[in-house]
Amino acid sequence: MTAAEQRISEALQVLRQLGMPTEQLNGRTAICLLALLNLSPEKRWNQAESPMLGIRDILDFAREKLAVNYAENTRESVRKYSVKQLVSAGILLHNPDKPDRPVNSSDNCYQIETLALNLLKHHGTPQWTELLSAYLATRETLAAQYARARDRHRISLRVREGHEITLSAGPHSDLIRAIIEEFGVNYVPGGELVYVGDTGAKWRYFDRELLTALGVQVGQHGKMPDVVIYDRERHWLVLVEAVASSGPVDAGRHVELSELFESSDAGLVYVTAFPDRREVFRKFLSVVAWETEVWCASDPTHLIHFNGERFLGPYGAP
Repeated sequence: MTAAEQRISEALQVLRQLGMPTEQLNGRTAICLLALLNLSPEKRWNQAESPMLGIRDILDFAREKLAVNYAENTRESVRKYSVKQLVSAGILLHNPDKPDRPVNSSDNCYQIETLALNLLKHHGTPQWTELLSAYLATRETLAAQYARARDRHRISLRVREGHEITLSAGPHSDLIRAIIEEFGVNYVPGGELVYVGDTGAKWRYFDRELLTALGVQVGQHGKMPDVVIYDRERHWLVLVEAVASSGPVDAGRHVELSELFESSDAGLVYVTAFPDRREVFRKFLSVVAWETEVWCASDPTHLIHFNGERFLGPYGAP
């Protein structure tokens, strides 16, 4: 067994003793832990550190220090099936430098939690068993504490009478709230909210019964727009994409949405929403599809109409 393999084996033992689920008792999660301790094979456990690393940094550590090469397309698996669970267990902190950083930000980072670091520095010592027991006795409370801290930064949104949801913090969620509270009021008064997405949990709100009644069946893997509003009076489905950083209704997305909702006889209205008319707006303006609308939260009572024979209305409608 090489020194790198021995170190990964030690990290696996630690994960097992910390009570991690079976799904996380693998080399990938062990390597994530070692990277976030900056614990290469030649170091002792008492030399563990607490750098703030992104997923890319973790993959670089695996390659440079442990001779384990992960393909670029494994980044999401590392985040979703290893790092995320270490955060949930309270072993890692997510964005300790900026807890309200958007979930989809490229600057997302992770760091070993202080108590976990102090414990792991004693791995292999006579004090390990006693310190581990003391740590495990407080771990659940610690994880709940971090969850509450993250929840304090979430955005509260009233979607209908007596029903509120929360969205992940960040510009994308701020824009979604503006779409519902300002665009909806100005352009779809009395509209019924059908769907709201979120960067943290895509299907944050979904009135499946209403959409089914309109003739649309969408599975959990359907690529829904960020917001869907039903205008009962005009029998329109208003499909809105929130563009805080990417994802306008371009020609390709227009086709995807028309196919997704083609089974409904409701008129389809396509809207791209931007925070304002600055950098992101200018970046995507040239690719916005014709026969769609553009709305900016900074100018909530104005629309930009992209050609076509009607203004804010479905095409193919009488």
